[in-house]
Amino acid sequence: MLVLGIETSCDETGLAIYDSDHGLLAHTLYSQVKLHAEYGGVVPELASRDHVRKILPMLGKVLAKANIDKSQLDGIAYTAGPGLMGALMVGGAMGTALGFALGIPVVGVHHMEGHLLAPMLEEKPPQFPFVALLVSGGHTQLVSVTGIGEYELMGESIDDAAGEAFDKTAKLLDLDYPGGPVLAEMADRGQIDRFSFPRPMTDRPGLDFSFSGLKTFTRNLIEKNRGDDLLPDDQTILDICAGFQEAVVDTLVIKCTRAMRQTQIKTLVIAGGVSANSRLRHKLEVALKKEGVEVFYARHEFCTDNGAMIAYAGCQRLLAGQVNPLMISATPRWPLDQLTSLDEEAI
Repeated sequence: MLVLGIETSCDETGLAIYDSDHGLLAHTLYSQVKLHAEYGGVVPELASRDHVRKILPMLGKVLAKANIDKSQLDGIAYTAGPGLMGALMVGGAMGTALGFALGIPVVGVHHMEGHLLAPMLEEKPPQFPFVALLVSGGHTQLVSVTGIGEYELMGESIDDAAGEAFDKTAKLLDLDYPGGPVLAEMADRGQIDRFSFPRPMTDRPGLDFSFSGLKTFTRNLIEKNRGDDLLPDDQTILDICAGFQEAVVDTLVIKCTRAMRQTQIKTLVIAGGVSANSRLRHKLEVALKKEGVEVFYARHEFCTDNGAMIAYAGCQRLLAGQVNPLMISATPRWPLDQLTSLDEEAI
């Protein structure tokens, strides 16, 4: 089955062609980072309009890269949620209209399911069952996965997610947008142990996360060490970045280790934008190797939002006969554990 995947949940326009027999044939991605940089964050209306401008030219580009005509497509998958309503509607409208015009099935895909399954695009994919750490944007979740659509939520962020904490802390330090990756890069040049950051909610049982207190601790630390220009000196900023990142990473590692011991599963998948963090990957691999657990993740280009993950996830659901009715599906808030498994009725 030849499937077109469309991702427009936020500020990236991603399209991809996935073949169920030969794997990923082509993908293309456009990021709106420069568009939103002057505002210090994503402006929903601007995001939607930019998706409209980019999506049709990108469709032609990805079809050309895959060396196919749109008439050869067997199905279409688009991100139906969670995400920004206007942005979701752009991908949903194009996917639904194209499916209707070509007379082929269309399915709406859960954005986080796409992230969760992104490592399946690698040469050595993980095998079910596994535990997934989803760290993407406003989500930090630990999920027990026994199959596609078979998800049990084990723990999640009760306030700020890890990605949000990175971005908000970067704003406190007046770093360039997008702040999270900039903070992570600066952390590599700082002294990890200069400041004693807390590891939130690791001193109690359970698998939930909370990073808002860590952000408050960092704000107070900045105030305490600021100079004449209202920010600390350059080395202190690097040291704050290093200590903050280490606290987030340690918290994620502790919770993942706890989840693996609790489930006795020997495979962990980390997915989402924060999964590209090299310090997180290193410390997870070191800690979980001692537990006999193997860690899987997607290549860097598929950690952030992309069409390839949507094409793959959609292909699996289309192969199982799950098809959307002829209407645009857009669900800005959509719990992952509400998804149907592949052997359940069509969604």
